[in-house]
Amino acid sequence: MATKLTEQREDQFFADVLNYFEKAAKFLDTPKGILDQIKFCNSVYRIKFPVKLKGEFKVIEAYRVEHSHHKLPTKGGIRYSIHVNQDEVMALAALMTYKCAIVDVPFGGAKGGIKISPRDYNDEEMEKITRRYTSELIKKNFIGPAIDVPAPDYGSGEKEMAWIMDTYATFNPMELNAAGCVTGKPISQGGINGRREATGLGVFYGVREALNIESDCAKWGLTPGIKDKTVVVQGLGNVGYHSAKFFHEGGAKVIALAEYEGAIFCENGLDPDMVLAHRRKTGSILDFPGATNLAKSTDALELECDILIPAALENQIHSKNANQIKAKIIGEAANGPVTPEAEEVLLKKGVYIIPDIYLNAGGVTVSYFEWLKNMSHVRFGRMTKRFDERMNHELMESIENLTGKKFSAEQHAKLERGADERDLVYSGLEETMINAYHSIRQILIDRPEIGDLRTAAFVCAIKKVALSYENLGIFP
Repeated sequence: MATKLTEQREDQFFADVLNYFEKAAKFLDTPKGILDQIKFCNSVYRIKFPVKLKGEFKVIEAYRVEHSHHKLPTKGGIRYSIHVNQDEVMALAALMTYKCAIVDVPFGGAKGGIKISPRDYNDEEMEKITRRYTSELIKKNFIGPAIDVPAPDYGSGEKEMAWIMDTYATFNPMELNAAGCVTGKPISQGGINGRREATGLGVFYGVREALNIESDCAKWGLTPGIKDKTVVVQGLGNVGYHSAKFFHEGGAKVIALAEYEGAIFCENGLDPDMVLAHRRKTGSILDFPGATNLAKSTDALELECDILIPAALENQIHSKNANQIKAKIIGEAANGPVTPEAEEVLLKKGVYIIPDIYLNAGGVTVSYFEWLKNMSHVRFGRMTKRFDERMNHELMESIENLTGKKFSAEQHAKLERGADERDLVYSGLEETMINAYHSIRQILIDRPEIGDLRTAAFVCAIKKVALSYENLGIFP
């Protein structure tokens, strides 16, 4: 009986978020009424709509939740999964509010979900479902560049976002900023360079910054820096793949990768691009040359490593496997991969957990950049790139004339180059993740009784949202 109750409790994702909120709220002097306003969802829209597929009508269940209207528009992805439910979408919407606050993205949190398995439908059927879902959101004013801006999430991507934008634009032909109704679009439809890899790159920047602090590394028994750190990544979707790729390129050793079909291990390290190519060819990451297959996908979580990156779904590290986790650092690339029960065990063991509400905020950060691009109707770098290149060229010529020495052709090409859109996106994301990490770490330093980085992150987020309400005149 006790086991069943534990499983049930660990399954209540929104309750977990509320528990984290309450734990952090104890360290704040914000009035209770404002705390209640912040922690609960403002709007919950549950939809059931029919779609004709293969000659038959199928009723689809879907959701859109707007957690907080302290800033508009609200922002959050749309998850396509057979496991979608209201509790999950509410929890994810709440996390989006806190995530945006931590990285200073001026949005409220939202989330959407369609209860289907994308593998069961072809592109034509997925388009029908997506467009009908969008029309349902339009009916109730749950989408718009100034209202609520969706994005990709688990099971969705660029093509679904393009269908959403086109449907919104069809219903709103006079809306000049229609492209800003959704982010994560293809570049040809107003998307932004760097959005696809943004969440994984943000994970890399966040973990790298943590490892740049020598005094903290000493506590974890690690040398400073990413180089030669052993990394295990669970999930080889968009977030997991790009996380693994950037760690690999940064000099870390990705010793294991896990997917739903299984996991592979190689002590000397894996190249994520080669593993992905193998999977495309064979349909599985298993039997990758030079790697060992693990008996179960979840076995990868229990490998000895410096850094564990759960980048799949929530509740992957729980009370039953927490004691077997041997990583020194857990970087939460997924939303809610560690349950509160597991976190208690891990913290007692000295595991450093970098929480999801900070670490996977790279996606919403670059979504914000895309939204800005759509609102301004000009790509980043277009106005300055050539000017910067000319100025850099003249500067290098001046140095050559003054010193009598010549730069090489390679140096000229590297130093004269002006920043393009991807360069600016990467730079903006790096700046955001570094500043946000130090803001939450400083809270933990100033208030050691807070105890852990997740609680510090919630304190940081709640303070910012409460300040927004105060400045709006909600309370004196």
